[in-house]
Amino acid sequence: MTSSPLGDYLRSRRAQLTPEALGLPVYGRRRVVGLRREEVAMLTGVSVDYYIRLEQGREVSPSPQVLDSLGEVLRLDHDGRQHLYRLAGLSPRPEPPAPVEEVDASLLELMLSWRDSPAIVLGRAFDVLATNPLGEALFGGFPFSRNLTRMTFLDPGARTFYPDWHLVAENTVAGLRLADGLTPGDPAIRGVVDELRVKSPDFVAMWDQHDARGKRLTAKRFQHPEVGHMELRVHVFDVRGAPGQELVVYHATPGSAAAEALSLLGTIAATRAVG
Repeated sequence: MTSSPLGDYLRSRRAQLTPEALGLPVYGRRRVVGLRREEVAMLTGVSVDYYIRLEQGREVSPSPQVLDSLGEVLRLDHDGRQHLYRLAGLSPRPEPPAPVEEVDASLLELMLSWRDSPAIVLGRAFDVLATNPLGEALFGGFPFSRNLTRMTFLDPGARTFYPDWHLVAENTVAGLRLADGLTPGDPAIRGVVDELRVKSPDFVAMWDQHDARGKRLTAKRFQHPEVGHMELRVHVFDVRGAPGQELVVYHATPGSAAAEALSLLGTIAATRAVG
């Protein structure tokens, strides 16, 4: 059976929906996981043959109306619909990324002014391009890798560092899949994906789910080796003028145990820097 990125995505979304969720009657034993192709075609308003050709990569130019209908039937969120459009070639491609990712000096200056909030800048493949001192201390200087995807799946300590490791890993993979759709064939992203497909069965399983979405965690739990448990709020911003870069800022509620832990972590980091 032939395939395409669009077809793979449609199959993965179809497999994650049940007929009951869409109010469809269920008769007898079903041999497929999720919806049948015939059911998606009927709900979308296209012929079964046309939908099969979409999944098999033999139809590569669906109309915006078909994509809108597919997005509704498959219950895609905003990121999912954008990803669907990009795979179908119906959204503008961003400018080719710069060969070397650099962080603007004014952004670095701003980050350094945040003494109570860890901050990092991520590149399109989730390479850590810049940190402020507290951000560096939060991740312990990134002893395993300065790529968060590699760290999440290959660092033996990651599952302790992230008490909700599976949730963090799923969101990381979904974000990488979204970035891959934005800049298909990007060597930085492909390098990470190719490495992890060889080294991490967990990554393979999550990558093959074809989830594509931006960072959604509004809070993240850490088990830091020096200051213990912290739950921090997460704020993610796209960096204007540097497509693919994201500024991630972590914040603790004033007066909370997490705020006290961050303060202690900052003191430890400052003492270590002087020493």
